[in-house]
Amino acid sequence: MFEITTYPRPMKLAHLILAHKDPKLLERLVKTLQHDKADIFIQLDKKADLADFKYIENIGSTRFITNRVNIRWCCYSTIEATLKGFEQILSLKNDYSHINLISGQDYPLKPVEVIQRHFFSNPDTTFIHIASIADNEWDDGKARFTKYSFGDFKIQGKYQLQAIANAILPLRKLPAGLKPYGRSQWLTITPACAQYVIDYLKSNPHVKRYFKTVWAVDEVFFQTILANSLYKDTLVNNNLRYIELDAGKRPINYTMADAVKLTATEALFARKFDKGVSADILDYLDKLIAAPIKRVS
Repeated sequence: MFEITTYPRPMKLAHLILAHKDPKLLERLVKTLQHDKADIFIQLDKKADLADFKYIENIGSTRFITNRVNIRWCCYSTIEATLKGFEQILSLKNDYSHINLISGQDYPLKPVEVIQRHFFSNPDTTFIHIASIADNEWDDGKARFTKYSFGDFKIQGKYQLQAIANAILPLRKLPAGLKPYGRSQWLTITPACAQYVIDYLKSNPHVKRYFKTVWAVDEVFFQTILANSLYKDTLVNNNLRYIELDAGKRPINYTMADAVKLTATEALFARKFDKGVSADILDYLDKLIAAPIKRVS
């Protein structure tokens, strides 16, 4: 049985889902997140056919981000899609405690009421996986800041040009005196932090230009900007996601073989699931998160 405490301040939670495939899996995720104090926003990759997904908008308080982006893996277009989602959510001026960024292949591990109350009880905290590159806390992230990536460029031969640039040009340096940070892309961010990032880029276009040519920028962008900001002390180094990587450092697709691990973790969400192999574990999780909740005043 799960326990929650009541929280007196009225507020809502916004889920921002980045999705690109599998409307049935996305539909299932959206249904598990339904709550009278939650709004769900879907940023659908522009390459996907909206007509295949549009019916999901009929589920509760769900809507699609209108400003869609052609998202390319590990490129700045992922950041652009996320920021456009933030902008639409913030424009509503609702009393959101957080914007919870997840993918269409994530799934909750706890009852929705537990998830809601966790964030409502921490209204000024951003939950983010973060490591200092300068302090050697994440060696894999170092090359992100020194090499060029042209993945978002719409030019022929962009990867050959990228290789030449990295071979002959000096190592890149972070602009604006920023110190490098990074780790997982997925986070739960306060509206204040989200607005800060949006405003910061508008005031520092040279920083935006730099990040537009960083490889796997989704794993360093928010960490670097926020850890160098006045909001750094509001960051908690825990993004509340259970993510297990394979030998190639890609997230594995969970099956029933992972049931014990997914049950034992304190994380609120897990990544990732695929309809081809994950049907049984998703059914198992549905039963888990339907467990009764004991309310504690």
